[in-house]
Amino acid sequence: MKTIGLIGGMSWESTVTYYQVINEVIKEKLGGFHSAKILLYSVDFHEIEAAMAENDWERGTEILIDAAERLERGGADFIVICTNTWHKAAEQIREKVTIPVLHVAELIADELKERGLNTAALLGTRYTMEQNFYRNKLEEYGIKVMIPDEEERDDINRIIFEELCLGTISADSKERYLRIIDQLMQRGAEGIVLGCTEIGLLIQQGDTKAPLLDTAVIHARRAALYSIQTSL
Repeated sequence: MKTIGLIGGMSWESTVTYYQVINEVIKEKLGGFHSAKILLYSVDFHEIEAAMAENDWERGTEILIDAAERLERGGADFIVICTNTWHKAAEQIREKVTIPVLHVAELIADELKERGLNTAALLGTRYTMEQNFYRNKLEEYGIKVMIPDEEERDDINRIIFEELCLGTISADSKERYLRIIDQLMQRGAEGIVLGCTEIGLLIQQGDTKAPLLDTAVIHARRAALYSIQTSL
């Protein structure tokens, strides 16, 4: 079994999902008392959020590179960045470590193709929805990417940072997300990528008929499988 290096704390609420899902998959696959071999470096999200708010991506990237290097020195066999937005720094992190970094967008693209979904709507932080680092990765795999309109993006981003990252789950916010998802499906989306690891805390598949791809769950599950196999 490979040792998984998690860069977490962005936010810690969704990092809990990674830890739980990874261990559930290991138990499912290996049985008995098996659990995952995990090293977790949990950053101070206050510093990371401040870097985003100030558009200081270089500083945020430095923090995550340091975390990845510490995990590699600690014995991790590969890295999982437990957030979607900070995959903006994934290529720089890959350049600084000698172990693999499992890119969430690459794994989500694989999942979309396996499900036969070629047009996906992307929900996430404003950075993830509006910048190209995530969308381009999906498009490289032949996925057509849609994003919500500006007002919807404002609400999605606000709910993430003002509620979900602080552990607040609101019925009104859930309803707002579901209305946005319905609109995107009417516009031609075949599936909905929950491209922020906190969104799965608010919306689950049982809430909508739209096919949902919970990036935290998929990323964690595939990391667990990678830890016990030579490939995904």
